[in-house]
Amino acid sequence: MQATSNLLNLLLLSLLAGLDPSKTQISPKEGWQVYSSAQDPDGRCICTVVAPEQNLCSRDAKSRQLRQLLEKVQNMSQSIEVLNLRTQRDFQYVLKMETQMKGLKAKFRQIEDDRKTLMTKHFQELKEKMDELLPLIPVLEQYKTDAKLITQFKEEIRNLSAVLTGIQEEIGAYDYEELHQRVLSLETRLRDCMKKLTCGKLMKITGPITVKTSGTRFGAWMTDPLASEKNNRVWYMDSYTNNKIVREYKSIADFVSGAESRTYNLPFKWAGTNHVVYNGSLYFNKYQSNIIIKYSFDMGRVLAQRSLEYAGFHNVYPYTWGGFSDIDLMADEIGLWAVYATNQNAGNIVISQLNQDTLEVMKSWNTGYPKRSAGESFMICGTLYVTNSHLTGAKVYYSYSTKTSTYEYTDIPFHNQYFHISMLDYNARDRALYAWNNGHQVLFNVTLFHIIKTEDDT
Repeated sequence: MQATSNLLNLLLLSLLAGLDPSKTQISPKEGWQVYSSAQDPDGRCICTVVAPEQNLCSRDAKSRQLRQLLEKVQNMSQSIEVLNLRTQRDFQYVLKMETQMKGLKAKFRQIEDDRKTLMTKHFQELKEKMDELLPLIPVLEQYKTDAKLITQFKEEIRNLSAVLTGIQEEIGAYDYEELHQRVLSLETRLRDCMKKLTCGKLMKITGPITVKTSGTRFGAWMTDPLASEKNNRVWYMDSYTNNKIVREYKSIADFVSGAESRTYNLPFKWAGTNHVVYNGSLYFNKYQSNIIIKYSFDMGRVLAQRSLEYAGFHNVYPYTWGGFSDIDLMADEIGLWAVYATNQNAGNIVISQLNQDTLEVMKSWNTGYPKRSAGESFMICGTLYVTNSHLTGAKVYYSYSTKTSTYEYTDIPFHNQYFHISMLDYNARDRALYAWNNGHQVLFNVTLFHIIKTEDDT
């Protein structure tokens, strides 16, 4: 019952994309930024909005403050407008469902009064199904309350924007600090609303955006999903074998221009392209072994290494493209993972959650999907998504949830622009897929289905 209630909490489809395919610039310009959860009804992310310049005296400090404040309110207003549009759309669906559920409840009461005419077994089964639906009614009531709250936010921002606009020609008519506190209060409430978003289920992949063309046909590039907002370092590892050099760049812009900030000479050669940077350390598969290495960039040394028991290596159980891709290391919102295959599981994919410090396997799941039939795979919110090919026409064909230990076949296509993918990894901070596509470093947007947590879930 609890799982059913949690799964259907508020029934809100919140489309989040880490990047906007229409943007050609990698780094945003200076200016107020809209929250990453603000999108239009089609799921496109509003990354940066800068209000038009106001014709105010630039030498007046209070005038500049008010102009900045107005820009911020305008951006928040656009965020709320988009959120309100999606909420109102979903609210109509919720109202319809609520009416249907209440009608269903009334019918069951009528049937219960006349249950003597029904077979006891069938009646009991129907009654149990109805009991499972009953907890949804208070959830729907909570959703209606949340919808009213968003409307209230929208009205408050509209009023505040009108006040700011009205005093641009009469600086000092209102107390700036009071207005500033009102904006901060609204901003805090909006952020709190966004924090209710839980992990999501993959619905769509769009793109790609080509960031750079460099290196051989095979390789890996990545950023750290646990890095701070100001830390945008990029790491670059060309080729799938016979290499130990990792190149570091301070930002995406430096990566595009080729301005290296540092290089690391690893103590061991790596195997494959399925490495991951997580919390400041590089995790990779040591060449010609099933040993996982944890290498600290800050300390410049190996912090841990451990054999992944029974894991195939050196092209025993690679992805469809080969390249010693037997062991795939990845990270998501939950933590660090290893994806591989064993003889004990008949060459099918095994998922293991790893301790990021000791590399010990904390828990494993045996799937029924052959590792050699997979093009690539990646984790999002504890669910493994597997592509059926590395070539043109590839799509996400299979998923396995570690939360429920269940699988399903999916049909989520994506554009393999350069015809050969040798690396595909999800970055939880950017909410994007990093890929190495035939010597091109590209990014894919992901659209996730989200649910909102209620107070009972915290």
